[in-house]
Amino acid sequence: MGIGIYLKEIGRGKDGARSLSRAQAADLMGQVLDASVTDLEIGAFCLAMRVKGETPQEMAGFLDAVSQRINRIPAGDKPTIVIPSYNGARKLPVLTPLLALLLAREGWPVLVHGTATESKRVFTAQVFAALGHQPKAAIQAIAPGNVAFVPTKLLCEGLQRLLDVRRVVNLRNSGHSLVKLMSPCEGKSFLVSSYTHPEYADSMAATFELMGSNALLLRGTEGESVADPRRTPKMQAFIQGAPVTLQEPQTGTLTELPELPSAIDSETTASFIRDVLEGKQAIPSPIAQQVAHIVQLAGSL
Repeated sequence: MGIGIYLKEIGRGKDGARSLSRAQAADLMGQVLDASVTDLEIGAFCLAMRVKGETPQEMAGFLDAVSQRINRIPAGDKPTIVIPSYNGARKLPVLTPLLALLLAREGWPVLVHGTATESKRVFTAQVFAALGHQPKAAIQAIAPGNVAFVPTKLLCEGLQRLLDVRRVVNLRNSGHSLVKLMSPCEGKSFLVSSYTHPEYADSMAATFELMGSNALLLRGTEGESVADPRRTPKMQAFIQGAPVTLQEPQTGTLTELPELPSAIDSETTASFIRDVLEGKQAIPSPIAQQVAHIVQLAGSL
């Protein structure tokens, strides 16, 4: 076995690299997730793909490999809303828990999955803990009106290992894109995903179309899947892969900004979220619009 045959194709540099077929990508990622290759091969794969960039066909193959290995969340009566959370807070408070709790308040089962990918940011799991929501220790169904934070390792240990490569090489890899495109649920689900840089918008959209996904795609807050509370971003939906533009980006000069906490630590962020949920603070308008779009779309499935 080994993935040397694939490394020879993808590792020829930005201009010389050749893309893999969907089946080849699935085989490569499967070997990586199964830990049947060496650390050296995994490092070479991560850096080669970082230089080359993934095609939609390759991402579809990677998703196929994950789909065969992931521990799925059992289906319920209503579609599960899935929110990946892997970037955390660097300058702004991470409000992904607020988005999840607002959606649960609307009666939806909400799955948030993620892991800390570096040491210097504040992550969703820390804010959830400050709110009294501990990570799940076992895979189980999520009742309507509830939020479950499921660590990546519980879903797929091989995927957690791939994400952890960043701590060694200090660069993101294909795994960080993969987790934003997957929906680890049985039955119907609706994925809320985001990109950090504009060039990823097209590639992610093409992957959603190829996979026939039900998803909302936007440029999130510092890479998180929650709308920037300061300005409404473009929001694009995919229903069985068919794209629909829901919201054009807000333009022009802002006359008023929401009252966000100046600190981004987990306790301060949790306190702000409590105030919003209790009506002491207004829901930031872009997040309220995002919630409304998700509720409408999930209800149409």
